[in-house]
Amino acid sequence: MNVATPNLGKPRIGHSACPHDCPSTCALDVEISADGRMGRVKGSADNSYTAGVICAKVARYADRLYHPDRLMKPLVRRGEKGSGDWADISWEAALDAIAENFVKAEQKHGSEAVWPYFYAGTMGLVQRDSIERLRHAKRYSGFFDSICTNPAWTGFTMGAGTLRGPDPREMAKSDCVVIWGTNAVSTQVNVMTHAVKARKERGAKIVVVDVYDNPTMKQADLALKLRPGTDAALACAVMHVAFRDGHADRAYMEKFADDPAGLEAHLASRDPVWAAAITGLSVEEIEAFAALVGRTKRSFFRLGYGFSRGRNGAVSMHAALSIATVLGSWQYEGGGAFHSNSGIFHLRRSELMGLKLVDPDIRVLDQSQIGPILTGDPVALRGRGPVTAMLIQNTNPANVAPEQRLVKRGFLREDIFVAVHEQFMTDTAKLADIVLPATMFVEHDDIYRGGGHQHILLGPKLVEPPATVRTNLFVIEELAKRLGVADMPGFGLSEREHITRMLPYYETDFDGLKEERWIDCQPDFEASHFLKGFGFLDGKFRFRPDWTGTPAPNKPPKVLGAFGPHAALPVLPDYVEVIEAADEEHPFRLATSPNRSFLNSTFSETKVSREREGRPEVMIHPEDAAANGIEDGAVVRLGNTRGDIRLHARITGEAKPGVLIAEGIWPNSAHLDGEGINVLTGSDPIAPYGGAAFHDNRVWLRKA
Repeated sequence: MNVATPNLGKPRIGHSACPHDCPSTCALDVEISADGRMGRVKGSADNSYTAGVICAKVARYADRLYHPDRLMKPLVRRGEKGSGDWADISWEAALDAIAENFVKAEQKHGSEAVWPYFYAGTMGLVQRDSIERLRHAKRYSGFFDSICTNPAWTGFTMGAGTLRGPDPREMAKSDCVVIWGTNAVSTQVNVMTHAVKARKERGAKIVVVDVYDNPTMKQADLALKLRPGTDAALACAVMHVAFRDGHADRAYMEKFADDPAGLEAHLASRDPVWAAAITGLSVEEIEAFAALVGRTKRSFFRLGYGFSRGRNGAVSMHAALSIATVLGSWQYEGGGAFHSNSGIFHLRRSELMGLKLVDPDIRVLDQSQIGPILTGDPVALRGRGPVTAMLIQNTNPANVAPEQRLVKRGFLREDIFVAVHEQFMTDTAKLADIVLPATMFVEHDDIYRGGGHQHILLGPKLVEPPATVRTNLFVIEELAKRLGVADMPGFGLSEREHITRMLPYYETDFDGLKEERWIDCQPDFEASHFLKGFGFLDGKFRFRPDWTGTPAPNKPPKVLGAFGPHAALPVLPDYVEVIEAADEEHPFRLATSPNRSFLNSTFSETKVSREREGRPEVMIHPEDAAANGIEDGAVVRLGNTRGDIRLHARITGEAKPGVLIAEGIWPNSAHLDGEGINVLTGSDPIAPYGGAAFHDNRVWLRKA
C-alpha cells in the first residue's frame, strides 16, 4: 500500500509549483493533512499569473501520489526484454548493476557508448538537470534536447533576437488577444484567465488560430481553422492588408525594423486570396482578422508551441511574430507578441549541469532521433559507434518519441542495457533491464521557472516519500560514487545547496526563496516591449532572418551544424512548403494534438483522466468519413511509410476536411494493437536548428 511516512501534526497548506512540462508552471497551494498526506491542490491566489486557477488534472494530484500502480521498489528484468517478468532487487544491487553495465559499455566501445537520456517529466532544475553533470563528468554521449521547444524558440529569436516579451499578465489589459497555435483551455489555462478578464473588463475580442475546433476555439470571438503548416501564409496576408489599408506603423518600423520596404514589396503578391488557397480559410475570414488587429493598437499575440511543430515551424513562428512589428503593437501596454520568457531568468546552472566538464570532442546525439540512433543509423550516430547503455529519467521515449517502431526495436536489442528511473511502469520502463522507483514533486526540494510567465518558484518538500523510492539527484550521486567521479565539481551537494548556488543574482538562498515563495523576474516595460531596441546589436527587428547564423537559446553545437532543408527557408516572412504535404497515396494530414486530461504521457495512468478521455480516437470530418464509407465509432486504420495503427473513428465537424486529429498521447497499450500514435510521426529534424514535427504527417485512411 502506497502510504507516505506519517508527519503527525496539524493540517496545513504547503506552497509549491507544478513540476510538469507546461509553460504555466503554476504556483500551488497544497493541502497537507495532520497525518502528513497530500490532499487537494489549488492554484495560488497570491500569485499574479496563476491567479488561483489551475487545471483539473493537477488539482487531483493526490490520485497520482497514492496511485496503487505507482512503482514502489527497484526491479530487475529476468525474462525476455518487454516480457513483464520482473524480480525485486535492492537499491544497492540495482545501482551496482547500472554502474557495472556502464563500465562494460565504456570498455568495449568507449565512453560515448553510454547515453544518459532525459527530458521534462519534471521541470524542477535540480531533479531534471543533474543527469547532465554525470554525463559531462564521464564523457558520455552528449544530448541535444531538441524535441519540444526548438522550432518555436528559433523562429522567435530570429526576429526578436532574444527570448522574452511583454508581461503576459498584460493580456488582461489588451483589446484583442490572439491565441495562436495553442489550445490554452486544455494546456495553458492561465492564458485564458487573463484573456477572459480582458473580455469581461474591456470588451476585448479573443481570436484563436488553430487546426481544429478545440475547446479554446469554442471560446473565440473569431475562430480561424486553417490547414496544418500554413500559418505563415495567414501571417503574410495579414501583413499585406496592414500595408494595403494603412494599418502598418511605418514610423515605428523605420526606427525598429531592418527592411520594412523590402517586406512591403515582398508581400504585394501575398494577399488574402493567395492565403485562402493555401490555408483553407475564406478570404472574408482573413480580411476580418487583418482588419481587427489592424484597427486595434492593443493587440496581444500569444504565440504557442503547437503551430511550430511542423517542418516549417520556425518559419511560421517568425512570420506570426512579424505581424506585431508591422502594426507597431509593441508600443502599447496590452500589445505586442509573447511566446516565452525563458530568456529572462538569471539562474546560475553551470555547476549543477557540470558545464565546465564538457569535452567538445564528445559527440552530441539528437534526442528526437532516438529511433534511428538505437537502430544503428550512421548519420544519427554521427559516424561513430553504437549506444549500448542508457539511463533514462523524466521521459518516456517508447511512447512520446517519433518513429515509435524504431524506438521500440532499438530498446529490444540484446546488446543494449537500459535503466529507467520512473514513477509508473511506462512503455519505456516495460522495455528496461532495471527499473528504479522515483519520488514525486511534493516529496523532494526543487526550483522552477515559468517560461509562460515571469516567476522563479520554489517547490520545497511537503510530504515524506515512501521509504523505498528515491530522488533523481540521489541516483545521480550514487552512480557518481560508483563510477569514480563523485569528487568532481557539483557532486556531493543537496538539493537545497544546489538551489542556493543558483540564486546569487537575486541575493537570496533556499530559505529566503521559501519565505517569499517566488521571484518576479519580469523586465520593465521598455525592455519587455523592446522600446530601446530588439536583441540585436543594432536594435532592429529582423524581417530578414539569418537562418543559420543567428544565435538561439538552443542552437545545435557547431559539430552538428544546421538541420533539415535550411537552404530552402525564405529570405522574408513567407509560406514555404517543406512540410510533409498530402499526396495521392497519403491524402490526409495528421496532427497529434494534446488532450485536456493528459500532459504528454503523464496523467494517462489516473482513473479520472482515463475516464474523461475515453479511448484513443481519430477525429474525421463528416465529408471525409462519407467518402471513405466510415461510420462514427468504427475501427479505422491510419498509415504511412513509417507504419500503420488502428483507432476508433470520431466523426465530427471539429476537424477540417482533409485533416485528421488524434488527441492525447495514450499509452501504447491503450491502442488496439499495442502501438501508439507516434508510429506515424517522423524524426527528421526541422530546419534550421532541429525539433520534431509531431503535427506534420501525411497518412492514408481506411476502414479496418
